[in-house]
Amino acid sequence: MFPVNDDGPPGRDSPYIYGFYRHLTDVLGWDVKVVLPSTQKSWIGKAYQIKDIIRGQYYYPQDPDGNGEISLSPRLLQDGEVAEWILLDGTPATCVNIALHNLYKGEIDLVISGPNYGRNTSSAFALSSGTIGAALSSSLSHIRSIAVSYGTVNRPTPTSYFDPAHRLAGRIISHLWDTWGKDEGGLRNGEVDLYNINIPMIEELLSENGLEIHWTTIWRNTYGRLFQAHSPDEAPALRRAGSSGGPDAPAGQDPEDVSASKEAAPSEVGKLVFKFKPDMQDLIFPSEDILPVGSDGWAMFKGHVSVTPLRASFAEPGFAVAAPGRDEAGVRIMKL
Repeated sequence: MFPVNDDGPPGRDSPYIYGFYRHLTDVLGWDVKVVLPSTQKSWIGKAYQIKDIIRGQYYYPQDPDGNGEISLSPRLLQDGEVAEWILLDGTPATCVNIALHNLYKGEIDLVISGPNYGRNTSSAFALSSGTIGAALSSSLSHIRSIAVSYGTVNRPTPTSYFDPAHRLAGRIISHLWDTWGKDEGGLRNGEVDLYNINIPMIEELLSENGLEIHWTTIWRNTYGRLFQAHSPDEAPALRRAGSSGGPDAPAGQDPEDVSASKEAAPSEVGKLVFKFKPDMQDLIFPSEDILPVGSDGWAMFKGHVSVTPLRASFAEPGFAVAAPGRDEAGVRIMKL
């Protein structure tokens, strides 16, 4: 199996990948290959770069935090280095396809995407998520995949939560692998292509009882403004400011940055200069009364783990199945 993410190699924007890798290899004893985007690639969905030349480098992580040396050519491990990873100048979905069909063809039985730095609950985030996009890419290559996200609740997240989250994620992944499509709660019309796991990073991770785990559906929500208008003379500074991270990532972000919804001044509108600065107040901090019980958004609000079974396809509304007007073969007919 191999992990991928949309946060890139270990660092400020990617605090979980190295500890998760060590858990998979040292505790679970799995044979793990790692292929990651070379830089942060959040909010990019299942995009492929069809006109770019995808170049790669070799990465050699070291204890204690996974920081390591980059090399253009493969080499023997040096003292303190624990593995050879590969970094690609591509999207998460690109990394998965290249890993499955070029780098490790025929060697991978499971792709784990994550742990993402931040939640991937609700349709608003799931449809934008590079983490889930990578898992979808794997599913479309007939390889089972699981997306894992750690939802930020406390800022900054205490490092004491990291290992318990890795252990919990490992237990859930092991269960899903052992019972793929067999657990009644995990079935969706008898077919599962991938699972989406969200673990809230809260103090209860340290408790003896741990967190409740729920089978969930996707909270079908929406978002509004994602980009803020600016004047043209601000453009150079805008390129250096902000974060491309996910909903919970640190933008230099504090909670005020995450929930910011300041409107642009009238003089800025119409200048055709925009910067990604989404208004996430209602997405990150929804009121409980709008959350469907049993959805992933509800589970995150309650401090529960959500496990959502998914298909690698667009959902079809139920009315289409029962629509009238079929031919002799049972195929639906559209009448104008």
